[in-house]
Amino acid sequence: MDKTTVARRYATALFQLLEPLAVPTVEEGLQTVSKWVADSPALKHVLDSPVFTFEEKNAVLTELNQRQGFSLVLGEFWSQLIRKNRMSLLPEISASFTKLAQQEKGLQQVSVVSGKELTTQEQHRLEEKIQHSLHRDVEMTFTTNPTFLAGLKIQIGSRVFDSTVRGRLRSMGALLAKG
Repeated sequence: MDKTTVARRYATALFQLLEPLAVPTVEEGLQTVSKWVADSPALKHVLDSPVFTFEEKNAVLTELNQRQGFSLVLGEFWSQLIRKNRMSLLPEISASFTKLAQQEKGLQQVSVVSGKELTTQEQHRLEEKIQHSLHRDVEMTFTTNPTFLAGLKIQIGSRVFDSTVRGRLRSMGALLAKG
């Protein structure tokens, strides 16, 4: 089983435990602690190292949880992740939880990558077209990749639509290889 699948299961279990009003607070807590672990080599070492006991790791996260005023459910969640040696999955769990929260709100994450910066008008037009196609609200993120000569790469959930020159050439190459 891959990391994403395991992370999605943990995120789903946590999400199902919560009342709807608690979701934003827990989402913020997951993102905050995930960022702390990523930004602090010392914290990452304590949580990942087998040298430290469950009690020591749990004490660190319990203290952080109390200082930040995160929910008791989140404190118990940290304990479960430590017990099952899954703290390394925290970034993926946090991302999966955020997706679940956005789905609950009716939002669909859409990522658009282009070769050059899109104007505000182009971004709005693209957002309207995608919302109309999906029949739901979307949250768009726009980035640039200077290696793209032309076209767009759009990711909606797990689906990727690649109309870049590179993507089209790969598709043609795959078709030629089959034939």
